[in-house]
Amino acid sequence: MYLMKDIVKDGDPILRKVGEKVTLPLSDDDKKLAEKMMEYLINSQDEEIAEKYQLRAGVGLAAPQVGQSKMMTAVLIPNDDEESDEEYILKDVLINPVITRSSVQKVALSEGEGCLSVPKDIPGYVPRSNKVTIEYDNVDGEHKTLKLKGYPAIVCQHEIDHLNGHLYYDKINKENPFDIDPDTLLIS
Repeated sequence: MYLMKDIVKDGDPILRKVGEKVTLPLSDDDKKLAEKMMEYLINSQDEEIAEKYQLRAGVGLAAPQVGQSKMMTAVLIPNDDEESDEEYILKDVLINPVITRSSVQKVALSEGEGCLSVPKDIPGYVPRSNKVTIEYDNVDGEHKTLKLKGYPAIVCQHEIDHLNGHLYYDKINKENPFDIDPDTLLIS
């Protein structure tokens, strides 16, 4: 089980490397990596387990964040819609994900973004595409296409950035962190 001590922190060069493409079918080591990344997210969203092991809650965890320079990220976005039977908006491990389409319309989280690998708070808006289409393979080797909008799109763009050596604060306006195009949607 991954703990906070296993999460690579900002400043480690692996976070700035482009990950290596993952070979399919997955090796046993890569299957274990996928399993452990998803396990961290599940545990981090369980209040009792998170408190017991001092885990910061996360909705995404990329392989470089656990010291593996590979194109693989786990995503676990809870569904807050009480009328839905689905527990998660998205629960999957994205292998070799590629954004194939992105909207011109931008979106940003009103409270800014955070990251398990960035322990300090870096305030500012992080503009991203409001809609994205992502192609990837899952752990079973199935090729998938995801069309996402709003918060799930933000989460996946954040995670794919990790696989390409970028951190969220790279996108914050350096002179004025809260300066943003007036057409950008702010969501909470």
